[in-house]
Amino acid sequence: MSKAILSRIKPRHRPKASHFLPPHISNLVFDVIRILRTHQSHHSLESRFAQSHVPVSDVAHFVIDRIHDAELALKFFHWASTRPFSSPLNEVAHSSLLKLLARFRLFSEIDPVLDSMKAQHLNPTREALSSLILAYAQSGSVDRALQLFHTLRQMHDCFPSVVSSNALLNGLVESGKLDVALQLYDKMLQTDDGAGGVVDNYSTSIVVKGLCKLGKMEEGRRLIKDRWGKGCVPHVVFYNMIIDGHCKKGDLQGATRVLKELKMKGVLPTVQTYGALINGFCKAGEFDAVDQLLTEMAARELNVHVKVFNNIIDAQYKHGMVTKAAETTIKMTEMGCEPDITTYNVMINFSCKSGRIKEADELIEKAKERGLLPNKFSYTPLMHAYCKQGDYVKASDMLFRIAEIGEKPDLVSYGAFIHGVVVAGEIDVALMVREKMMDKGVFPDAQIYNVLMSGLCKKGRFPAMKLLLSEMLDRNVRPDAYVYATLIDGFIRNGELDEAIKLFELIIRKGTDPGVVGYNAMIKGFCKFGRMTDALSCLTKMKNAHRVPDEYTYSTVIDGYVKQHDLSSAFKMFGQMIKHKFKPNVITYTSLINGFCIKADMIRAEKVFRGMKSFDLEPNVVTYTVLVGGFFKAGQPKNATSIFELMLMNNCLPNDATFHYMINGLTNTATSSDLIDKNESEESERSLILDFFTMMILDGWGQVIAAYNSVIVCLCKHGMVDTAQLLQTKMLSKGFPIDSVCFTALLHGLCQKGKSKEWRDIISCDLNKIELRTALKYSLTLDKYLYRGWLSEASVILQTMIEDSKFSDPPEKDQKIIAR
Repeated sequence: MSKAILSRIKPRHRPKASHFLPPHISNLVFDVIRILRTHQSHHSLESRFAQSHVPVSDVAHFVIDRIHDAELALKFFHWASTRPFSSPLNEVAHSSLLKLLARFRLFSEIDPVLDSMKAQHLNPTREALSSLILAYAQSGSVDRALQLFHTLRQMHDCFPSVVSSNALLNGLVESGKLDVALQLYDKMLQTDDGAGGVVDNYSTSIVVKGLCKLGKMEEGRRLIKDRWGKGCVPHVVFYNMIIDGHCKKGDLQGATRVLKELKMKGVLPTVQTYGALINGFCKAGEFDAVDQLLTEMAARELNVHVKVFNNIIDAQYKHGMVTKAAETTIKMTEMGCEPDITTYNVMINFSCKSGRIKEADELIEKAKERGLLPNKFSYTPLMHAYCKQGDYVKASDMLFRIAEIGEKPDLVSYGAFIHGVVVAGEIDVALMVREKMMDKGVFPDAQIYNVLMSGLCKKGRFPAMKLLLSEMLDRNVRPDAYVYATLIDGFIRNGELDEAIKLFELIIRKGTDPGVVGYNAMIKGFCKFGRMTDALSCLTKMKNAHRVPDEYTYSTVIDGYVKQHDLSSAFKMFGQMIKHKFKPNVITYTSLINGFCIKADMIRAEKVFRGMKSFDLEPNVVTYTVLVGGFFKAGQPKNATSIFELMLMNNCLPNDATFHYMINGLTNTATSSDLIDKNESEESERSLILDFFTMMILDGWGQVIAAYNSVIVCLCKHGMVDTAQLLQTKMLSKGFPIDSVCFTALLHGLCQKGKSKEWRDIISCDLNKIELRTALKYSLTLDKYLYRGWLSEASVILQTMIEDSKFSDPPEKDQKIIAR
């Protein structure tokens, strides 16, 4: 809950009535201030006081209170304190100066004044100490504010002003010291014989905010109930904090329950109420509930803030609901809420992550057309995207654009560029950028060093990594847990497990906490080298150090056991993972599936695969590839191709390993005569790939080219024509030119993409009439899968090509047989 919201329940503080001074004193004070502001000599001050016959000590506090300039006040205070034969300045004058210094946050001048008062046995007034507490608390120096709070209590046996007490209370909560804040709040309640004179609504709201921040919403509700009618009138802001706390904890049911309670008590929900709920439902991906809340807001005539819409759009993109995000963008305009630069930044970020850089550039131009100014958050995603494409010229151009808009490239901008370059594998470019940023006075932090060292590790450049570590230590940049994890991982990648162990033990001896990432890196190393006993020992040390193992820890150990062919221990560890309520991830399941595939136990492998759905996990390319390979090795080509088709249906792009298993698997089963018989006998469960593969084998195609073509056909059927073209290029490099079946598949894929008019610009056709007829035959077969027998655009194009005389071949060429 922001300070802006909390400020709604701050009490209004009326200014103090001005002190009326006698005319001769008022004139004297006015003249002194004029002399100071016009920078006249000390002689002028001496003359004016001599003329008035008024001691400086009697009016010093009036001058300081009215001058409103800390530098001039200090100058006057120093002159007044060092005047010979004059009375020393009293505690009121000192206190006035302290209040002025606090107001201008001149902390370096405050301690000398306090030391001077202590030497003279003068005590600052309650108001002065209250001002100091307020200044230190609001500036983040909570410990110093708390020290002054105790000083005030000791000197004056009372509390600071309500504003100062609340500032200290808020500072303690913001710095994570809720226990101290609760003690302070209890003491505040005990004032005025338990009436809590220095406690107001804002005091209680601060404590409630702190409790909600730690997920203690019920305690917050009890506090509101206890304080009801005792100087506290809870209203919508209190409920908003409770609702926000439930939402951040993911307890949407609890948040909804509080909303109902709020309405039952006649309290009207505000934009902030709905905003907190919408954010919670967005994180959970429950967008139907979000739509209902927006409708309710419209019914209550509440204007939805652009920030709320930005959160919705961002969440929809993150949950893969691209069309829904576009609809929300239109909806926000219809509801009278204009997109801001953050809206465009959300869309730019998604476009860049999806590889649509041109679209991101167009969005920046659209933002400019609307009068919005792109910022570093607009250009940084583009910088990342260009780095991934290897276009470092355009990526560096993004840095220049950030500079052009008046935002000097900072650590975040340089860090994003370096990270992008390292991800793209260009570690030397990243090191060069590091030198340039240092030349400009921007120095790497632990995170950037970590990225650079990680990049060097992956390239096997360990001497350079060690030099970078030395530089880091020389610059007094303390390595964090991630840096140590990178170093340990680097040694392990280089096969230096003993060096990794030495470093890990050194870290612990120094009293440095390796963190979960450090323990995980070491456990991964032991598992990689098959030292499972050491891995378990390290896991025990981790728990003893009060570091809770996470999903990655368990998955690593499970994978280690699988690689040792110890599935029994792997499943025991899996059981522990579930017992400790850790959600297995895709890597966990993939490791177990791989273990069963190695043992050719495909029944249990498939059972584990199906079990992923119970945790709402989507298999990745490795999961599918392992299963495809496993089924082929087990002599079950139909199941293998079925998994491959499922992979494509779920929009998971195959990689080289997947294609290797598919091509080799189909080639090795091609000689099995019962493959053809089996596929023909199972009409209800026919496989597209096996249908085309067996059809081509029967038509006399070679085994390898039949395998390639069948996979390409399947890719094009599922709209992955770009991937199909890449595979066709690999097929060409192996000496297999594009033939009638491959051409048919690509033509179908392009037509499905709406490119039936420009297909000639993308693929070439060098087929004779017989080959075109063969192409049409396979096209009509593919129509059965795609259009249930209806004629496709591709089939129409092929028919036209056959009938068109300009595609006719000479008679002798017409006799050419199909390439085997």
